[in-house]
Amino acid sequence: MIKKFLDLGLQPLANKYQKKSTKLSASKGQLYNLNVSFNTKSKLVSISKRIPSEKMFNSKYPYRSSMSHTMRTSFKNLSKKIKKKFKPDLLLEIGSNDGALIKNFKKENVIGVEPCKNLAKITKKDGFLIYAQYWNFDLVKKIKKRFNSVDVIYSANTITHINDLNNVFKSINYLLSNEGILIIEDPSLLECLKKNSYDQFYNEHIYLFSALAVKNLLNKFGFEIFDIENLSTHGGSLRYYIKRKTNKKQKISSRLNIQIKNEIKFGLHKFEAYKKFSVNVLKSKIKLLQILNKIKKDKKKILGYGATAKAVTVLNYCNINKDLIYNFTDTTPEKINKYMPGKNIKILRYNKNILKNYDYVFLGAWNFKKEIIKKEKKFVKKGLRFITHIPFPRILS
Repeated sequence: MIKKFLDLGLQPLANKYQKKSTKLSASKGQLYNLNVSFNTKSKLVSISKRIPSEKMFNSKYPYRSSMSHTMRTSFKNLSKKIKKKFKPDLLLEIGSNDGALIKNFKKENVIGVEPCKNLAKITKKDGFLIYAQYWNFDLVKKIKKRFNSVDVIYSANTITHINDLNNVFKSINYLLSNEGILIIEDPSLLECLKKNSYDQFYNEHIYLFSALAVKNLLNKFGFEIFDIENLSTHGGSLRYYIKRKTNKKQKISSRLNIQIKNEIKFGLHKFEAYKKFSVNVLKSKIKLLQILNKIKKDKKKILGYGATAKAVTVLNYCNINKDLIYNFTDTTPEKINKYMPGKNIKILRYNKNILKNYDYVFLGAWNFKKEIIKKEKKFVKKGLRFITHIPFPRILS
């Protein structure tokens, strides 16, 4: 049974940054109702409204993995681990973005699949083989005809963006070698509920995975998780190491059992945990607005730092406009001088002195809090204060 537990109101497409200040309309299909549900049988958590992939992932997609030092480091460390532990002759990445991971491998040892043509183009220019197409069974048949099989399939923050999970895993099953390894990483549902990070939900994040749900998903395709890692990236993620059940080379790690126990202890298998989360989300909204309105009353200026998709969810759910947050700043070229979807707050190009014009900074990219505060320590020393809404709204001391 599918049971709704969270209503985040009318939301725009989170990565569709506006070229000019525009009032969006639900009747024109520019806004959609963002509701989140729990499947009591499969344990999957998902958003109710599914937006067609072509509307979300196209030649104007603005997110680039390589823009983040944290993500570049994470991919570099993982690539070393994959080479040492699994020694693949051929690795395929689903959702290769601008090549942040595959550029750590020799060109002849990797294949990228990236439907956003602007991002695929970046990696193609460097001589890598990239299929600028959506991951599905038709594409996989083409790849199999050329390469027969691959040794490692990797995907970060992509599989949860694809509506038809049966097609996803059917395709992986068809292409992965008998002793091949599947590695996927995505935001952790457990961390989301613990941190009250409701901004993990937006149109691209169709699903938010728990180990419990992934275990159920894999079972029907003859796969199983054999190891799992908790990561700090994206506000808390899980990296799943997956094999065929017939593959006896890889032993089941104790870390998997620990993760499953932690999820059950928190109640991720029961609807009550999600109802409690919904109550906490509403409390977070009320508290954040109190903080922002108090700063406005004191005639102080707030800058949003990181024009992220997560921030778009927060702005639209809490109805935060430019009266409360004056501007956002970002380093991503595709976002500069555009406006935050739904709330028309202008995004300025980041420079090292931009913070001097503001009294407070709202962490739109809260998952990079340590990196940001370290980078801006000279302004912190001068009295600049940071605001976060995770795990609860507060002004950081």
